[in-house]
Amino acid sequence: MDMNKLMQQAQEMQEQLAKVQEEAANETVEATAGGGMVTVTANGAGEITEIKIAKEAIDPDDPEMLADLVLAAVNEALRSAQRLVESKVGPLMGGLGGLGLPGM
Repeated sequence: MDMNKLMQQAQEMQEQLAKVQEEAANETVEATAGGGMVTVTANGAGEITEIKIAKEAIDPDDPEMLADLVLAAVNEALRSAQRLVESKVGPLMGGLGGLGLPGM
């Protein structure tokens, strides 16, 4: 096994991974709850970038419902952002086997 070649391949993969993560951070996903009463947008970096709440969702007598809708939409947006990143990074990680490392 050529250690220099292995190190070069690892460096290239690290650079590719950083590029893919940066690209994913610039993409957004959206999730809704309550039939669209709450909409949450997140980016591939796992940050919430926007929350929209319809007037109909705001019931002063039931703040728990609004909290539940926001929580559900945020969690779904974060799951979607994670799937976005996995879909972009997955093919790169599959390439680890090309480094000649056992078990990869």
